[in-house]
Amino acid sequence: MRKSSEIAKFLKEKRTELGWNQKDFLMKIGMTQQQYQRIESGSDMRVSTLLRILAAMDLEYLIVPKNDVRDVERLLQKEAGKVSAADELQNFEKKLKDLED
Repeated sequence: MRKSSEIAKFLKEKRTELGWNQKDFLMKIGMTQQQYQRIESGSDMRVSTLLRILAAMDLEYLIVPKNDVRDVERLLQKEAGKVSAADELQNFEKKLKDLED
């Protein structure tokens, strides 16, 4: 699970990547600058607030069972063309082990 500080850092980087300053972004999400500054500083936030921010950034929130996180990460890497041979081998070995069980 990501810490709120990691989420805050990601949100700030994504906002910057989109070329939005805080004031521009605030108009999109209907929040005061003080509220949003707290979020980017890593303060705790409500899920509804996070979902509103993600929607404005055209991002999606995904909840994954802990046991499936590595598989989802590998799938996303594969889709992005970033899966290494070592990751493929590890995935294959895991599948073999699952078949043995």
